[in-house]
Amino acid sequence: MNGATAGTLVLFAVVSLAPSALFWAALRTPALVRRLRRARPVPSGPPVEQVAADLRRVRRTLAGFPPGTPAARRIGTRQAYDELLLTACRELGVEHRLATLPEGFERELERLRVADTLSRRGLVLH
Repeated sequence: MNGATAGTLVLFAVVSLAPSALFWAALRTPALVRRLRRARPVPSGPPVEQVAADLRRVRRTLAGFPPGTPAARRIGTRQAYDELLLTACRELGVEHRLATLPEGFERELERLRVADTLSRRGLVLH
């Protein structure tokens, strides 16, 4: 077989198979696009940057309460801080026991441990 015949056969094969290949690709493309869209993780909560900003704000509020601040305000702010810590832990995959510990010394230690772990993971809390 000479070079001209081989070239003609290759050209014939390309011209014969190209429409079928293009039609097959056109049929498969929408399914591929749907699969790729589903593969992206969907955020389950607010952006981590917003959670970090809220944590810093609530932490400053807790630290800045003057003497004589009503207990209800202190407790409510501490609960808000705990909820923000839980959200940050969920978003960054940090293990915690905040939801199971009763209010007291052990829970305060857990708050400190969680805040430290979150800081090590890159969440700036100060």
